[in-house]
Amino acid sequence: MYIGDFLYSAVIISLLLLGAISFTLFIRRLLINTKANVSTSDDINKKLDRIIELLEKQSK
Repeated sequence: MYIGDFLYSAVIISLLLLGAISFTLFIRRLLINTKANVSTSDDINKKLDRIIELLEKQSK
């Protein structure tokens, strides 16, 4: 009976640990992807500003 209780506890602790690790990795990946998207949008905004600037020069 004690072995069954031990196995049950080990399975529950393992599942909790796996859930915590998965959640941590999910949040980490979410933060990394958000940072990459912000960097990309900054680059696009700079390029668009440059294009607008060149078009304004050309129209004058």
